[in-house]
Amino acid sequence: MINIIPVETKKQRAEFIDFPHDLYSEDPNYVPELFVGQDDLLNPTKHPFYLHSSAQPFLAYRDGKIVGRIAAIWNVEHNKFNHVNEGQFGFFDCINDQEVANALFLTAEKWVKDKGGNKLVGPINLSTNETCGLLIDGFNLPPMAMMTYNYPYYINLIDNYNFGKQVDLRAYLVKTDTASLRSVKLLDRLEERLKRSGITLREINLNDFKAEAERIKKIYNKAWDKNLGFVPMTDAEFAWVAKDLKMIVDPSFCSIAEKNGEIVGFSVGIPNINEILIKIKKGRLLPTGIFKLLLGKKKIKTLRVMMLGVLEDYRKLGIEACLYGRIIKNAKIKGIYGAECSWMLEHNYMMNHAIEQINGELYKTYRIYEKSI
Repeated sequence: MINIIPVETKKQRAEFIDFPHDLYSEDPNYVPELFVGQDDLLNPTKHPFYLHSSAQPFLAYRDGKIVGRIAAIWNVEHNKFNHVNEGQFGFFDCINDQEVANALFLTAEKWVKDKGGNKLVGPINLSTNETCGLLIDGFNLPPMAMMTYNYPYYINLIDNYNFGKQVDLRAYLVKTDTASLRSVKLLDRLEERLKRSGITLREINLNDFKAEAERIKKIYNKAWDKNLGFVPMTDAEFAWVAKDLKMIVDPSFCSIAEKNGEIVGFSVGIPNINEILIKIKKGRLLPTGIFKLLLGKKKIKTLRVMMLGVLEDYRKLGIEACLYGRIIKNAKIKGIYGAECSWMLEHNYMMNHAIEQINGELYKTYRIYEKSI
């Protein structure tokens, strides 16, 4: 007998967050999420997502033991922006049991249907501005910072519930020692050519980070607006993300392209803190996790290029090549092994081709699923 209950108390929320730690206890590639971050993400009184939308986490029990979890999500801003009427599921984790998975999906489906939705899409952990996608290829390495991970059997659990593919998301690995140096060698020449057109590149200014984030937000919401499933961030949501990123961002991997003082393109690369988090038991910073995090930051050897965007009118001018060139150049200087460029929509041919041109290797694939309800 499977019993599905809604998560309503602080204790239940903690159990919801902790369930994957036991599920993946024998998996060497599993990286625990920081408890404090997940707790904030799921707390309707804290995260700005809940100012406009709603989500309901559920736990599945069998014989008094937790055997699965899921969250049903109703993203009002997503539906308005994309002119759809759909709900999402996220935070899906489950033992290898189709009966349990079916009960979880059915619960999320009913919750979304009660909201008036006609489709269930996921996994999306609140929105596409957070972590999303089911790993379907590339299980041999741990995930990079702010990327998802799951057992291979999840694919069957989802397929068997008659979900279909909506879109695949790609993650490329660019190794520093095999990356094409063409963009690095041409960097000065390309930047000089851009300068003649009034376009200059610079590092992000951490001393003026609040204002920088405000400038980047405008281009982020414009540069990504044609991406499938994209929803612009509200001011409060962007401020929330910026606050978290400021703690780990390295200006060497964050560049801004400007024309007449206005941002027309930018890149954000972050140190892969998962190299540290994988060693922090159950994602708890206290009592010792905080020291592992602080002391380990300088030893990180990989990074994730999580945002790189150029306004449509300024594409194909060489700005993208300069942004990548700066990252590769500084990665070599700092002894970085490699960088993951993620995630890229499978049909974003221009950006995928640009990464392949610098010898990026497609090494992980994630999938977003959908099901009419």
